[in-house]
Amino acid sequence: KGGVGTTTTAVNVAAALSQGSGTVLFIDLHLSHGDAAVFLGAEPRFSVVDALENAHRLDLAFFKGVVARTKAGPDLLASSDRAFVPASATQHVRQLVEFAARTYTYTILDVPRSDAAALDALDVATRILVVANQELATVRNAARIAEALRHRYGKERVGIIVSRYDSSSEI
Repeated sequence: KGGVGTTTTAVNVAAALSQGSGTVLFIDLHLSHGDAAVFLGAEPRFSVVDALENAHRLDLAFFKGVVARTKAGPDLLASSDRAFVPASATQHVRQLVEFAARTYTYTILDVPRSDAAALDALDVATRILVVANQELATVRNAARIAEALRHRYGKERVGIIVSRYDSSSEI
């Protein structure tokens, strides 16, 4: 559900990891109009769409050209400002994520919940977190999504986190 803090959580995890050892890449898989670049204080020249449209060129030189450095620490493959209608998005997203996983110590993905191509790319993920807040509909939907992901990827890889926790909430 939009507005629960998924992007904020993912950006904070990426920024925290970049303070340690190893390299960190944040990929905003909201193919158009995502917010990660704003949160990370970056104005990238290229986007995840540019990388997907050129998946056949994925090598280190090309990749370093489309990835932006951020003030917050992690490298960023940002969302695009233009709408994108993928032709073979599933295969290209998977290629992109697998390449990033081989290139960086940590790759953080901000995945829209309704994007089948992005969800298929989670095969390489070591940890999948579903973000929810304490609204009844959000908790119910997060539980359903987490259960489907656990069935597909295994119980040990999928978790749910609650953003903006309020101990006085009825939920």
